[in-house]
Amino acid sequence: MKYEGALTARAWREVDLGAVSHNAAWLQGRMGPGCRLMAVVKADAYGHGAVPVAISLEEQGVRSFAVACLAEGAALRRQGVDGLILVLGYTPPEEAGELARWRLTQCVADEFHGRALSAGGMPLEVHLALDTGMHRLGIPAEDHEAIARTWALPNLKVTGTFSHLCVSDSPRPEDRAFTQVQLDRFYGAVARMAASGLDPGQVHIQASYGILNLLPQRCAWARAGIALYGVYSRGEDRPASDPLRPALSLRARVAALRTLPAGEGAGYGLAFRAGGDTKLAVVTIGYADGLPRMLAQAGGEVLIRGARCPMAGRMCMDQLLVDVTGLPQAAPGDVVTLIGRDGGAEIRAEEVAARCDTITNEMLSRLGNRLPIRYHP
Repeated sequence: MKYEGALTARAWREVDLGAVSHNAAWLQGRMGPGCRLMAVVKADAYGHGAVPVAISLEEQGVRSFAVACLAEGAALRRQGVDGLILVLGYTPPEEAGELARWRLTQCVADEFHGRALSAGGMPLEVHLALDTGMHRLGIPAEDHEAIARTWALPNLKVTGTFSHLCVSDSPRPEDRAFTQVQLDRFYGAVARMAASGLDPGQVHIQASYGILNLLPQRCAWARAGIALYGVYSRGEDRPASDPLRPALSLRARVAALRTLPAGEGAGYGLAFRAGGDTKLAVVTIGYADGLPRMLAQAGGEVLIRGARCPMAGRMCMDQLLVDVTGLPQAAPGDVVTLIGRDGGAEIRAEEVAARCDTITNEMLSRLGNRLPIRYHP
């Protein structure tokens, strides 16, 4: 990953670390007494660059981070991140030595996973994942015997217990009711553990939407992911008075201009057909940079010199075409904004994701290593 040279790159990301800091402080203010923010920096911090984001947050007092896998946690340690790093995903038991080497806290995906980790003979700090209804990872929350057996395994030191809410983003009454069921199952399991003399350690169940939509919970941490970066999974989730600040902009350049007469086709499959005399800009970004290929034919737009311009035809691996007929001043070298602000205009990540029938979480995490990142302090 490159963090310099963005001003001369063909395409690049810009990340405002001040916006991340603002969002972290606002989210922290949503939590109850004694509850602290755990910054989720998996998938390269949702495309924002895990190492710089984690270092910046650590300097501001954030002391716990969540990643998806061993490699992500080790990468943070190599760059000096010193706080708690929790691996939320599965790690093969054969890699237990690396977990210990990098002082990573591993989630126990289920009882079988716990037994395999224990059998390796390597002392590990772990958090027990409880399945409260999502049916992904976790020991069934109602299976107290399995929880007790896993807690008692040798070589595993349980320092936390957690679960994940699967519909806390939904305002529907039935989903709100199911979220309450999950909360009741979780706190019931934790209470049974404590009553049996099993220390559950630090507990946590809220992710971004749990922080945004629920009352403060009696937990040690709340795991902020997509909200930490100032965006919502879907545009309709964004409140009229939005306290969060988007941290990421995505930009490229105009490489060349092409003039087409009426009826002329352009791009793969000649999918674009000029309805009249048309000027196209060739823009230096494509699906190999992480953009969904369908974006161009799903009404995707860009900003050039503060004006919205529609994409044209099919997106290529390394370029895309934009119709700049209505922008006669467009010129090679112009900066093109695909996400972010240009003058008084803005294209938000939620808009781009909606055009591609996905969520911002997926779209941002797909942004590729060919896109260097320029950081604003």
